[in-house]
Amino acid sequence: MENDLNDREGSAERGAPGTPRHTRRLSDKVLIAFHHACDQADFEVANDLLVILEKMLKRPAAGSDSNRRKSIESLVAAHERLWMLRHPEAREG
Repeated sequence: MENDLNDREGSAERGAPGTPRHTRRLSDKVLIAFHHACDQADFEVANDLLVILEKMLKRPAAGSDSNRRKSIESLVAAHERLWMLRHPEAREG
């Protein structure tokens, strides 16, 4: 079974026909997981995912600056969402 998994991972990296390609960046997947945790009201996990995302964004940029700027803007928006979910009384005022 382990060999099957390794074969599938290798073929996906090579782009073999019929296998899904990995098109999203890992940081995008972490952000999606963050939003899923928020949707489930699991704020502790959501916060932990933001910490991980921050670590990822603190690394030297490998891509273009526009992607980095968008990633930082997404991180800020995620922090705002989590804060608003934890402080619903702030919406009332």
